[in-house]
Amino acid sequence: MSNPHNAQKGIIIAATASGSGKTVLTLGLLTHLLREGVKVAPLKVGPDYIDPSFHAHAVGRTAEGSFNIDPWAMRPETIAAAASSAGQDADLIICEGVMGLFDGATFEDGSTADIADLTGWPIILVVDVSRQGASAAAVVNGFNSFRKKTKLAGVIFNKVGSERHESVLRAAMKAAMPEVPVLGMIPNDNSLELNSRHLGLVQAMEHSQLDAFMARAARAIGYHVDVKALLNIANVWNSGDISAEGFAPLRPLGQKIAVARDEAFAFSYPLVLEGWRAQGAEIEFFSPLDDIAPSADVDAIYLPGGYPELHVWRLSSADRFMQGLRDAATRGAVIYGECGGYMVLGRGMIDADGTTHAMAGLLQLGTSFEKRKLSLGYRRATLCAETPLGKVRASLRGHEFHYATITSEGPGDPLFDIEGADGTKLGKTGQVSGNVFGSFIHLIDREAK
Repeated sequence: MSNPHNAQKGIIIAATASGSGKTVLTLGLLTHLLREGVKVAPLKVGPDYIDPSFHAHAVGRTAEGSFNIDPWAMRPETIAAAASSAGQDADLIICEGVMGLFDGATFEDGSTADIADLTGWPIILVVDVSRQGASAAAVVNGFNSFRKKTKLAGVIFNKVGSERHESVLRAAMKAAMPEVPVLGMIPNDNSLELNSRHLGLVQAMEHSQLDAFMARAARAIGYHVDVKALLNIANVWNSGDISAEGFAPLRPLGQKIAVARDEAFAFSYPLVLEGWRAQGAEIEFFSPLDDIAPSADVDAIYLPGGYPELHVWRLSSADRFMQGLRDAATRGAVIYGECGGYMVLGRGMIDADGTTHAMAGLLQLGTSFEKRKLSLGYRRATLCAETPLGKVRASLRGHEFHYATITSEGPGDPLFDIEGADGTKLGKTGQVSGNVFGSFIHLIDREAK
């Protein structure tokens, strides 16, 4: 995060709803522009972990190369720092929205539209027209007029069925909304779809033919989108002076931090890790699935979320990894687990077939996937105990998303007192046992003072 600057040229790829094709379009646009010699940088609105990993692959960066920005969960200075860091060597930032344009933490807060209002970056709306013709113009009109200060700079129609379908769409837009240019018509093509899991895509690291997919998406953009017109629409956001506080979303867990990273532990926010580095911490990665223990000289271990339930047999038999955690706890190293990482710190995990698998046993926690239950939403988390994350009553913001149920939690001290984005009190959650602590909350940033 060195050499930040405060003016970033960008566009926002938004959509009418999830599943409209904005991720594929974003990936195709990133890949196409790079091939044309344009230095592009990606950003992702919202708490999604998976889309940024695709972005990073498209632009040839590490997983730390694509940042999330979140208007509910992040302070404005954190958003500015993320954009500054992403855009410092780029000609253009391509910011992918989340869900539908106006969908956020609440009706009034946390949407892609809020990011557009903050940055002034123009909105390109992606519309899936596979089941409509002229009515698509009415949809675009509704989005353009829904909020007075939020206007569309262009539209791209996705899954166009034929030349006649395209003619109908263009005629309807010309008659109803000539001020909103149609920048592209992407044909309906099954080879331009990515597989999904739960509420998101299958992880980028699990795609064996990802480069070929990116190439197809880039060709589709080159053939069917007016890229020159799109580039001419881009606008500059001057975010003003960026404070060091923006580059420090969370306090470091220690001076030297071992971070679990593989297909079971993939859900760490790049901006959080970069923020730890910016505050002087050293980070090393290790793979629990390969039965690798964290280095004996680290003073902190971070187990992020991911999909431990898909690899529970390997994890439960990863003796060196599990013993490494126990040894670290004994010598006083800080160990922090989020969501899947939290479950691994517990006593046991029950898989979908009802089989119980032993975990690290460092927290009094039992979890199960035998009867799935969705827990989803933004969380304001107030610390109930002093940890490296902050003092008692310090507030943080984050997100919860899992299908696990808790079979037993405690006895022990809770980590957080939490509430939803709308202020609904949700009680206490997580556990603290000496230098080991965790919860189901994925932390994103500190609460604004």
